[in-house]
Amino acid sequence: MPRILAIDYGIKRTGIAVTDEFQIIATGLTTVPSETAIAFLTNYFAKENVATVLIGEPKQMNGQPSESAAIIDTFVLKFRNAFPEMKVIRVDERFTSKMASQSMIDSGMKKKQRQNKALVDEIAATIMLQDFLTRKMF
Repeated sequence: MPRILAIDYGIKRTGIAVTDEFQIIATGLTTVPSETAIAFLTNYFAKENVATVLIGEPKQMNGQPSESAAIIDTFVLKFRNAFPEMKVIRVDERFTSKMASQSMIDSGMKKKQRQNKALVDEIAATIMLQDFLTRKMF
């Protein structure tokens, strides 16, 4: 069974998470500089069987697109041009960064570790993917 990959795209960094082969567990994969995201994904897709990619869709509390939506929409166009055969699903990413920070606190990470924004982005992608998997099962 192919994996599902989630992308939490940001201006500077992009958090990436992936499922196991059975699409049961979401695991943080890495965080890459956003300008290298397509190159990283090209290499990853050459090695791993991925059929679906979730890309976060930033929204405000009222459901309207957030300020960063245009930047992410540009990335989505680049992604679709680079990987036209890949199924892309846009998912609401509201609160994933806050949830990632809270999960770091809950897991007992020290303040210095919690300030690692790359780790926050990776965990946010993992939360987005795990939420998708949970909804898919029901």
